[in-house]
Order: sequence, then structure tokens, then C-alpha cells
Amino acid sequence: MKKSELRKKYLAKRKSLTVNEIFQLSNEIFKNFVDYFKPSSGQKIHVFIPIEKFKEINTQIFIDYFLSRNIRVFVPKIVETKLISVEIFADTKYEINDWQISEPVSNEDSGVLDFHYVVTPLLYADRKGNRVGYGKGFYDGFFETISKETKKIGVNYFNPDENIDDVWENDIPLDYLVTPTEVLSFSGASE
Repeated sequence: MKKSELRKKYLAKRKSLTVNEIFQLSNEIFKNFVDYFKPSSGQKIHVFIPIEKFKEINTQIFIDYFLSRNIRVFVPKIVETKLISVEIFADTKYEINDWQISEPVSNEDSGVLDFHYVVTPLLYADRKGNRVGYGKGFYDGFFETISKETKKIGVNYFNPDENIDDVWENDIPLDYLVTPTEVLSFSGASE
């Protein structure tokens, strides 16, 4: 299927999820992430803040877990047309931006490029690690700047069923996909 069709299909599937389903599925994704990657003190993890109106995975559980274990946490913020990475702490102040997304007040880019993991939002990913986002290209641009050693990890409520037919050369695939039921590795597919 084409990205535009998949975007529409998976936005509709996500829209049908209840608050309880989002809570349950997010917790299962979180558990699979922690069991598989075993994040530890001193690591640097970039993780998105969920957009509640789009029913994104509740990554606040990830953020709280990381901060409680002395894992350095970074979140994305769009400044002008660029995604920067802002380090957050337990006392970080947030504001709601023009898109109704909570983000840190600070516009200071951490300058960190050697993350251990980047937990990536998406609407869909196929079995090769190709992903469908919201179509703005922020994460492709971000992926070009970070260390090649950084693991790019998508999180999704849904397992991959269809192939993405219109992948283009500048699309950067994921290294892993974490769903409520499994963790898929694409390391062979992305090299």
C-alpha cells in the first residue's frame, strides 16, 4: 500500500482505540521495550512526548522510568522547521505549542548526537523497518544527524501486515519495532 493509504488506515484504527486500550497497549509496549533493551543508568535516550489528540503511545511511562533510573532523557522540539533535542529533567517546565503538543519551554538544543536509543513516533511500520509518520519528514532529517550507532526504535500499537510500496531513497528505516506482542529487529534489512 502507499504511505497515504496506510496513514489514513492507521489513523482511523488508532482513533477507534479507547482510553483503556491505549493505557493497556502502551504498558505492554513499555514492558517489551524494557525487557528487550534493558535501559540502564547513564544511557542517553531520545523519546517523543505523545500527542494525546492523535492517541499516540503513552511514552510518559518511559520518561518517568528513565528519569527514575538516572538515564538521560531527551525529547524533540520543533524550532522553526528543524527538530532539535532538548534534555529534560524531573523539574522541566512545559508549554503547549501551536499544534497543541506539550514540549519543554527551553529552545536549547542539547547538541547530543550519540544517543543509545531514539524512540520514534509513527503511524505504521512494515516488516522491513520502513515507517509511515505524519508526512513532515522531521525524523528523517533528525536521523541523518545522529550517530550511526544509535538504535532507531519505532513503537506501535499494531503489528506490520502490509508492505509500504512507495518508500523513497531518503527514507531512513528503523532498527527495531516494539509492539504490544513483539520486538522486531530490522538490522539485516537496514544495512
